[in-house]
Amino acid sequence: MPLRPFTASKYRCLSLLLLAATLSAIGCGGDTPASNDAPRVERGAPIAAMEVQPRDLSRSLSLSATVEPRVVIRLASRTSGTIDRITVEAGDRVRQGDLLLALDLSEHQAELARAGAEEEEATLDYRRARELRSSGVVSDADYQRARVALHISRSQRELWETRVAYGRVTAPLDAVVTARHVEPGEAVEAQDTLFELAALDELVMRPGVSEMDVIHLSVGQTLPIRLDALPERVLEGRIRRIFPMADAASRLVTVEVALPASASTGGVRPGFLGRIQTPIDPRPEALAVPAAAIGEDSEGRYLYVIEEEHLVRRTVDIGVTRGPWTEILKGLTPGDIILATNPIDMREGQRVRIVGWRG
Repeated sequence: MPLRPFTASKYRCLSLLLLAATLSAIGCGGDTPASNDAPRVERGAPIAAMEVQPRDLSRSLSLSATVEPRVVIRLASRTSGTIDRITVEAGDRVRQGDLLLALDLSEHQAELARAGAEEEEATLDYRRARELRSSGVVSDADYQRARVALHISRSQRELWETRVAYGRVTAPLDAVVTARHVEPGEAVEAQDTLFELAALDELVMRPGVSEMDVIHLSVGQTLPIRLDALPERVLEGRIRRIFPMADAASRLVTVEVALPASASTGGVRPGFLGRIQTPIDPRPEALAVPAAAIGEDSEGRYLYVIEEEHLVRRTVDIGVTRGPWTEILKGLTPGDIILATNPIDMREGQRVRIVGWRG
């Protein structure tokens, strides 16, 4: 019998039969995959860790300010008059009591002479009244009038003496004349500024210090000072006073630092820029961890210590934070291995594996 050719429908039927046979062989044959009943080993969560070690968390204070005299005096005229002579120039060093300027006070001196004569006359009248009173010739009222007249004339004489004395302007302390604002022949009024004096043997710096830093400073504390003009020298400054209030605009507290007495003789001048850099709030052996490794909840602050590849919660007390590091006051010991990242997604007893170290 001749063979009949395959039709498309018969080809599809044969393909389906072959597919069914193959699936049956896979399901029942000896090539069945191994059973999944064997216990699975849990792999720990990958974490970054660090070993807790002491760190230096001391803070450095950096300040700069201009050197200036501690005492600056603006001498003003205490009376009106014409300048007769000036004995000093700007830059001159003067001693206490030295004459700086004299006014032409001829009119005041004439008034002083008149007051002196009136006082002399009143003195004679008073003595005469006192003698006549003892003999009963002058009444008590006349005697009292003579006594009062003497007091008035004496006060007038003392007033003009004071006004004449105001015509002599003298140095109130040992200082250097830093400015002269008048010339001989000029007329001045009371309260006009004549000179500016500075005590250059007392030089200071007055830097502004933030409220976070000033609490670590105290009067009498020594600070190293370097000057841009004299970089090879280090001066020992001393905190002379700390102002009681912070500046309302800058929120900085002024701290007055006195330079040593030898500074002016050693070439230091007002106007030089001085710099101070010194450690404050020393913490050289502080246990510190990354600030991000500390969590906080209703039970307090905590972090995770790694023990035998598992996380163990440890409650801690913290101190200061300096940059990325936070001081641990209680709860850790040197050498502890801790989770170095945020613990919020971790749990007590969780298995972990260290894939990186920080420190």
